[in-house]
Formats: sequence, structure tokens, C-alpha cells
Amino acid sequence: MILRKYMSLIGVGSATIDLILPKEAYSAGEHIRGCFLIKGGIIDQKAKRIDCDFIMADQSTGEEKVIDTTTILTTRHIQAEEMHKISFFFEIPSSIRTSTKEISYSFATKLIFNEGAPSKDQDNIHII
Repeated sequence: MILRKYMSLIGVGSATIDLILPKEAYSAGEHIRGCFLIKGGIIDQKAKRIDCDFIMADQSTGEEKVIDTTTILTTRHIQAEEMHKISFFFEIPSSIRTSTKEISYSFATKLIFNEGAPSKDQDNIHII
């Protein structure tokens, strides 16, 4: 049991997060309704918060810019192998540029625990 705890502290066998989106392509100003799916790992853990950044990447300049951030503070206890769903709502800014070869968009999600390495997820989307 102690080995499992130490492994989860470095991220091996810890709880994971996955942002579930209904589709991959959205229009400027569109509302997104999805959910965060949290799957418990090999031991019980206590979540501290969920951070989800909406990021624009410009391949021509190498620049990444955080456009907006959603933070959910929580004290949720995640039991081993348990599953939770948390609603996600986001409005794409109406002034956003469409996706091109150079411009891409993604949601970068982190589940942060009281102890241990955060769980990360990245979901690419297209703005049409």
C-alpha cells in the first residue's frame, strides 16, 4: 500500500481527468457544453482544483497565448477506481480568429491534488 501511495505522488496510478467535448469544430461565439470525466487511480486521493485553459497557438511565431481560464475549486475525495462527471460550460469568444495551418486552439486541463503530481489532458478544437 505504501508503494502505491508513493507511485501516485509521482503520477503513476493516480486519478486522471479527461475533458469530454461533443464535437471538434466550433464557431466564434458558440457555447460548448461538455464534462470533465475523473477516473480514480489505484489509491484514494483528494482533489484540490481543476484548471482548464483555452489556448491559441501561432505556429508561425511559436507563441502560445492563454485566451481564457476556467477554474473549479473542489475538495472532492476520489476513491480508487471511482468515476465522477463534472459539467463543463465554455463560450468561444466572438472575436476569435478561425483555425488555419498557423493558428490552432486547444483546451489544456489539469486536475490538481492536495498531494502528488497533477493529471493533465489536452483537447484540440477547430474554429470555423
